[in-house]
Amino acid sequence: MNYRHGFHAGNFADVFKHALLARLLLYLTRKETPFRVIDTHAGEGAYDLAADEARRTGEWRGGIGRLADLSGADARLRDLLAPYLAIVGTLDEEGRPALYPGSPLIATHFLRAQDRAVFCELRPDAFETLQMRFARDKRVKTLHLDGYVGLSAFTPPKERRGLVLVDPPFEQRDETERMLKTFLEAHRKWPTGIYALWRPIKDEAESRWLLGALGASGVKKILRLDLSVGGADDDQKLRRTGLLVVNPPFTFAEEARELSAFLAQRLAQGAGAGVEIEWVSGE
Repeated sequence: MNYRHGFHAGNFADVFKHALLARLLLYLTRKETPFRVIDTHAGEGAYDLAADEARRTGEWRGGIGRLADLSGADARLRDLLAPYLAIVGTLDEEGRPALYPGSPLIATHFLRAQDRAVFCELRPDAFETLQMRFARDKRVKTLHLDGYVGLSAFTPPKERRGLVLVDPPFEQRDETERMLKTFLEAHRKWPTGIYALWRPIKDEAESRWLLGALGASGVKKILRLDLSVGGADDDQKLRRTGLLVVNPPFTFAEEARELSAFLAQRLAQGAGAGVEIEWVSGE
């Protein structure tokens, strides 16, 4: 794989995905019983936005950089964003944090002594960084492994509670099919887990196929959240992203509606920005 998330860290898709991920993880901490997080494509765990990769694209400026000033947001939205922004930390005058947290760092922020996490990463250099980052955290297992293989191997977890994040790089032509197939296999073994499936939305036909396949799968309680930042669509840049959440917590759908509407407005890059939220099945 040639994908390096350092070029895209902190962009609008990361902000959307990670703000919602923090809400899901916060919900899991409301019970004392242990839970497990499985991150199938963990990456490096965190990213320096002052590094060459991030500086060359500057994508973070249209993402986390837009959240430096929340004075226009009401108290409810600031409260919904607080768990995510607390992990991101202080932003400098340009809106850049000292280190942008990837999903593994966000997950470990919510882990308690009784909770566990499994982080899979296939790219050797990313895995080396990931492994070093969490080497001293006994709650975390890092694996140099294809995340789809890891998901099959670790479901159901012995805790019987938890969350799976499937966040692949989408560099392979069959990525959508592999994600769907592996998710359905895991769900058959662990139907009560929370699953968050991230995807870039570039091909409308492929998106419709995935939603149709999920709707026909028999899996219940699938919430679709799609965010578009709008703007010109002739420069090949990503403009739309989506998160499919299976078994979302009771309060999550309404929280997601409020957060997504705010982020669509705050992260907009031009005409056409907005959000779509619907139940694919189950509600």
